[in-house]
Amino acid sequence: MKRLTKVEEQIMQVIWKSERCLVRDIIDSLGDPKTPHSTISSVVRILEKKGYVGHKAYGRTYEYFPLIAKEDYFKQTIKGLVKDYFGGSVQRLVSFLAKENELDMSELSEIIQEIDKIEKEEQDD
Repeated sequence: MKRLTKVEEQIMQVIWKSERCLVRDIIDSLGDPKTPHSTISSVVRILEKKGYVGHKAYGRTYEYFPLIAKEDYFKQTIKGLVKDYFGGSVQRLVSFLAKENELDMSELSEIIQEIDKIEKEEQDD
């Protein structure tokens, strides 16, 4: 799965939320200042080449839809973040988040409980 640029990711957020949309819907969702239609069309075509988006043609109008689920992209992005910035160590990521966000003991306890729950579900499968 190829990484997305910030602009591509912003447009994908709109497409994931809409599930099906036209370029003008994307422009409206991005708000002001209005991005030119040609710019959004170009980015959507790039997303299509990368395999993130498909389309259905209605004459000269194209309706776009996601081919990759937001959750799958999120998982891949987090895995890349852990690999690239934390040497593949989830422990280092959690430690960093705990320090930077000044988590208290109850929040850390909730995180540990969630991890334990996930591990138990994986063992049951």
